[in-house]
Amino acid sequence: MKIDLTETTSSKINSALVQARRDIGTPAIGMVLTLVIVTDEENAYDALKSANDASHEHPSRIIVVIKRVSRSPRSRRDARLDAEVRVGADAGSGETVVLRLHGELVDHAQSVVLPLLLPDAPVVVWWPEGAPADLAGDPLGALGQRRITDTYSCEEPTGALGERAATYAPGDTDLSWTRITPWRSMLAAALDQQPVKVTSAVVEGEDENPSCELLAMWLADRLGVPVQRTLSSGPGLTAVRLETKDGEIVLDRADGLLATLSMPGQPDRAVALKRRETAELLAEELRRLDPDNIYAEALKFGVAKLEQVKSPQAEPAAAAEPAEQAAPAAAAPKPGAKAAGKKSSTPAKQ
Repeated sequence: MKIDLTETTSSKINSALVQARRDIGTPAIGMVLTLVIVTDEENAYDALKSANDASHEHPSRIIVVIKRVSRSPRSRRDARLDAEVRVGADAGSGETVVLRLHGELVDHAQSVVLPLLLPDAPVVVWWPEGAPADLAGDPLGALGQRRITDTYSCEEPTGALGERAATYAPGDTDLSWTRITPWRSMLAAALDQQPVKVTSAVVEGEDENPSCELLAMWLADRLGVPVQRTLSSGPGLTAVRLETKDGEIVLDRADGLLATLSMPGQPDRAVALKRRETAELLAEELRRLDPDNIYAEALKFGVAKLEQVKSPQAEPAAAAEPAEQAAPAAAAPKPGAKAAGKKSSTPAKQ
């Protein structure tokens, strides 16, 4: 059932929800949380579809907040609230309220959302895109026990990780972190089977992928070893290599579907490591509503420290520079020496 309300109020929306549940014969409320989605018209459909799919595991009241852009000074002064109420088959396993805020009401979205929250139930706020710099300090973010964002959707994901670290508050999380849960589980299980000290690590993945940076920071923080971040053509995170005295532990996923786990003294194993949809990531985050301390520690480790870990790799190239500068001074450099100079400069470019 779908009910459209124009120029309405929060009180009328609540009345419409009660009436809709009675009309379809389900007056009892069996929802476990309120999920507030803050988005725009462009991303509203995909976000709502993912939330509806996740609601089959977590029945919830989904409140979609869409802030409409006013095109004239007069429309910016006029405050108006339009709403859609969806119950039953149109709302997954819960119920959905789509709010469209116009004019000055855009700056006071929390006053509209607050009366619509389920009583005595947790509140989760999710920004599919365009999240504020300070999640907990945002008026809507302050309503939630958990605040979900996705730095992968940012224009500069690496810089966004720095912002998240600077403004982190207990309850903040990131779908870029959720994406690497299977990787972290598999690597932890591999080290349980191969209890040797890791001396260094390499994380390979596509450029501007915050999941790669988060996994590298997690390894550096938990293992206390240098971690090198290298680039690949993707898709996403492609490989992790852990160097030990017995050999290399490698988890390699070249196609985004199936990974190969290689360990010293053991045969290679195929591991299912498929890239997951947003609905699966969201459902995982809704399973736990307590602060994620491991994420906080990895985030605060900092991307800058990864760059410092990578800087010693440039030392051999720097040492080769004087030899290259001295080459023109020689009367007749040998072809072999010239080739060696070219070869030594390649790591510096990479």
